[in-house]
Amino acid sequence: MAEDSESAASQQSLELDDQDTCGIDGDNEEETEHAKGSPGGYLGAKKKKKKQKRKKEKPNSGGTKSDSASDSQEIKIQQPSKNPSVPMQKLQDIQRAMELLSACQGPARNIDEAAKHRYQFWDTQPVPKLDEVITSHGAIEPDKDNVRQEPYSLPQGFMWDTLDLSDAEVLKELYTLLNENYVEDDDNMFRFDYSPEFLLWALRPPGWLLQWHCGVRVSSNKKLVGFISAIPANIRIYDRYWHRSLNPRKLVEVKFSHLSRNMTLQRTMKLYRLPDVTKTSGLRPMEPKDIKSVRELINTYLKQFHLAPVMDEEEVAHWFLPREHIIDTFVVESPNGKLTDFLSFYTLPSTVMHHPAHKSLKAAYSFYNIHTETPLLDLMSDALILAKSKGFDVFNALDLMENKTFLEKLKFGIGDGNLQYYLYNWRCPGTDSEKALYQPLKKSI
Repeated sequence: MAEDSESAASQQSLELDDQDTCGIDGDNEEETEHAKGSPGGYLGAKKKKKKQKRKKEKPNSGGTKSDSASDSQEIKIQQPSKNPSVPMQKLQDIQRAMELLSACQGPARNIDEAAKHRYQFWDTQPVPKLDEVITSHGAIEPDKDNVRQEPYSLPQGFMWDTLDLSDAEVLKELYTLLNENYVEDDDNMFRFDYSPEFLLWALRPPGWLLQWHCGVRVSSNKKLVGFISAIPANIRIYDRYWHRSLNPRKLVEVKFSHLSRNMTLQRTMKLYRLPDVTKTSGLRPMEPKDIKSVRELINTYLKQFHLAPVMDEEEVAHWFLPREHIIDTFVVESPNGKLTDFLSFYTLPSTVMHHPAHKSLKAAYSFYNIHTETPLLDLMSDALILAKSKGFDVFNALDLMENKTFLEKLKFGIGDGNLQYYLYNWRCPGTDSEKALYQPLKKSI
C-alpha cells in the first residue's frame, strides 16, 4: 500500500498499510483501495468523467489512486468549480501531476516485486530499506530538537483544520467524507461504512490528541474534503486476510465470493453451516468488573510475541467493553469465578455498490483472542457462531499469532490482500506473522 505517498504522523509510531499505490493528496486514504478525484473537483483519485454543458464550462474529473499514511486515512482534496480562488493555471498543473501519477507503478504483491520499485517518499524517511539486512534494534534517527511547528502549505484554495469530533456536526462531516469516498475494493463493488460511533471508538482511545485529527477544508465554503489521523499506542517490538463465510448465499449474490468448481449453492451453504449454540461452558459477554482480569490475561499472554501492544486498564476498558454495532467481547469464566479465556471481534460493514437487492455487507473482524484453558479451535468456533447469531455475513481474520492453527480447520478461505506493518524511525530484525500481534482498525476487502 501507500509506500510512495504516505506521510508519517510522528517518529516511532506504527504505520499499518496494506499495499503500495502511487499518489498524492488523495480523496481519502486507502489500503489497496480507492479515492475519487479531479483537478477541479478532487485531487488524487480514480478518473471519472462528468458531463459538460456547452453554456457552462466545468473542469473534467480525473485523477489517480492515492494513499497516504499515518493512520491510513487518505487526504481528499476537492476544489469546487465555482471557487474563483484557484486559478486555472493551478488546476492545469494539478491535472498534469495527476496524469503523471496515474502512470505510476502498481501495488507490489510481494517483497520481490516491491524491491524493484522506487519509493520517492519513503527513500527520504527514517525507515529501513527493503534490501537492508538488520541485526540490531534501535531508532534510525535521534529525536529532533527542532521540529517544524508550522504545517506545510496546501494548494491555494485549501486550508488545514483540526477536527473536534466531540462536535456532532464535525463528526457528521467526517462520517460523510469517509462514507462517500473511503476504501473501496479494486472492482468498485464494496466500500467501508465506518459509523460515527465506530469513528469515536477508533480515533479517541486513552491518550488521544486533538491535534492528531487533521482535516483539509475548502477555504471559501469550509467544506471538509480531506482527513488524516493518528492514535497513540505503546508497542513492544520484538499478513494476509482470511475470510470465513457466515452467509454464503448473500456473499455469492454480491460477488464477494464465488462458488468453487463443481460446487452448487446448496452444497456451499451446507459446507458453511454452523451450530445454533456455543459449546464453551462459562462463555458470557464481558462486563466492567472483568477489566482487571482481562488486562492480566492480555499482557501475560502477549509476552510471547515480538510485536504486541501493552495495555493499561483504561485502554482495556476502551477497546474491549462491548458496544453495540462496534465491539463484541466474550469471556470464559470458570466455576470458581476465574477468567480463563476471552474472544473479541469488531463490526465494520461495507456498502455494497450497484446491487439491486443488497445494500450492505456486515463483516466481523477478529480482534484479540486469548486462551489459557479453552482450546483455541473451540474458542474461535464459538466466535463464528456468535457472529452468525448477530447477523454478520462474513468473519475476517489475519494469519498472525496462533491463528494459523484454526483458519483452515474452521473453513476460512485466504484472501488476496496483504497487511504490512511499518515502524517509523525504528529498526529491528524481521519477524514471522506468528510472532506478531497488533490488530489494526482498518482493513482491506
